[in-house]
Amino acid sequence: QVQLVESGGGLVQPGGSLRLSCVASGRLFSLVAVGWYRQAPGKQRELVARIIGGGITTYADSVKGRFIISRDNAKNTVYLQMNSLQPEDTAVYYCNYAPPVDAYWGQGTQVIVSS
Repeated sequence: QVQLVESGGGLVQPGGSLRLSCVASGRLFSLVAVGWYRQAPGKQRELVARIIGGGITTYADSVKGRFIISRDNAKNTVYLQMNSLQPEDTAVYYCNYAPPVDAYWGQGTQVIVSS
C-alpha cells in the first residue's frame, strides 16, 4: 500500500516562498511520474507540476517560472519549491501519482498567501 504524506505548507506573504515535501512509501516510487496538485476553495483540483522518472518536468501555465518540482529518489521524496507566491496560489496542495490514483490522496498541506 502506497502512502503519500505532504508537509511544508503555511501562511506566507505575497512574494514569499515555501517548499513543500511529499514523502512516499513504496519501493518503486522513483520509477513513477508524480504530480503536485492543488485545490482552492470552490474550485476543482488541478495539476500544477509533474515530474517523470527521468526527471523531465512540466508545469501549469499559472505557475511556470515560479514553481520548481524536484525529487530525491534516495529519500523517496518529491519537493515543490514555490516562489513569488500570490494570493491566487492559496489552496490545499496534494501529491499523487500522475495521473493520480484515487486511493493515494492524502490530507494535503494548506498554503495561504495573504498579507
